[in-house]
Amino acid sequence: MKNESEDKSKICPNGFESSPHSDEAIPPVVLKLLETCYSGECFNNVNSTNFPSRESVIKIIQHCRGILFPGYFTGQRIDSINLQYYLGQEASVLFECLSEQISLSIRHDCLRSHQLCTLCVKRGHDAAGTFIQSLPALRLILTTDVRAAFEGDPAAKSYDEIIFSYPGFFAITVYRLAHELYKLAVPLLPRMMTEYAHSLTGIDIHPGAKIGESFFIDHGTGVVIGETAEIGNRVRLYQGVTIGALSLPKGAIDVQRNKKRHPTIEDDVIVYSNSTLLGGETVIGAGSIIGGNIWITESIPPQTKVLLKPPELVYIGNHSTSPVPE
Repeated sequence: MKNESEDKSKICPNGFESSPHSDEAIPPVVLKLLETCYSGECFNNVNSTNFPSRESVIKIIQHCRGILFPGYFTGQRIDSINLQYYLGQEASVLFECLSEQISLSIRHDCLRSHQLCTLCVKRGHDAAGTFIQSLPALRLILTTDVRAAFEGDPAAKSYDEIIFSYPGFFAITVYRLAHELYKLAVPLLPRMMTEYAHSLTGIDIHPGAKIGESFFIDHGTGVVIGETAEIGNRVRLYQGVTIGALSLPKGAIDVQRNKKRHPTIEDDVIVYSNSTLLGGETVIGAGSIIGGNIWITESIPPQTKVLLKPPELVYIGNHSTSPVPE
C-alpha cells in the first residue's frame, strides 16, 4: 500500500491558488466590448424588450402535437370520457403560452423598428385565438400527410410509426403550425419554430412556403424548401432535394426580398434524392418525375420524366468487366 508521504508527494506543488495578476486582463476587455456596444457596428439587444423564449417555442410545439394527436405524446392514458377535458385544458395552456410569445415577438419588432404602439398584447391574444381556431383544419390536413407517408413508403409498418418517429412528418407538422402564424404576420416566432425542427431533422422548410395536402418527405435529411416555394397536392420529395432560389448579384437582395424566388411544384410530382430546382419562374408540371442528382432552372411540362443518362462505370479488380453484384 502507498504511504501517506508518497500520496502527498504527488500533489501539485503549485496548489490551486490563482495568480494575483490573473484577472488583470478582464477590465480592458470589458471596456473594448462596451465600446463595440455603443459604436453601433455590432449587434446587441440592450434597452429593448425580451425575445420570445426558445423553451416556450418548444412547449408550444409540444402542446400543439398533443392536441393534434391526442394520446400520442402525453405519457398518460386518455379515455374517450375525458377527451373533451384533456383537449380543453391543453388548448387553454397553449393559448396562454402562445399569446404571450406572440406579444413578445410583436413588441420586439415594434421597438426594433421604432414604431408607435401597435397594441402587442391585444394582437397577441387575437392571433393566438385565430391560431387555435385553425387546429381542426390542421388536424385534417396532417392526416393526409400521415396517409401519404404510409402509402409512399413500404418500410412504414403503421401510422403510429410515422407519427412517432418519421423526421419528415415531424418537420411537416412544425411547418404547418408555423405557416399559420406566418399567415397572421407574426414576426420571428414562425421561423424559430421551423428552425427548431430543422435542428432536429436536417429538414429546412421556410414557414412562408405554400404546401398542399398529402405531402411526404422520405428520409428527409438535407431537404430545403424556400420561402416563396409553392407545392401542390400529393407531392413526394426524397433526401437532399433543394427547392431554392437562383443566386442574386450584390445589391439585388432587397429588390427580390418580397418577390417569388422559388419554384412551383404542381400536383402529383416526385422529386428523387439530391436534385436541385431553382428559380421563381420555374414550374414543375403536374405528374412529372424528376430523377436523382438533377439540376433544373427552367420549367418542365406536365407528365414529364427528367433523368440523367447512366454514367460509365469502371470496375477495377479480379479482371472483371461485369457489374459488381449487389
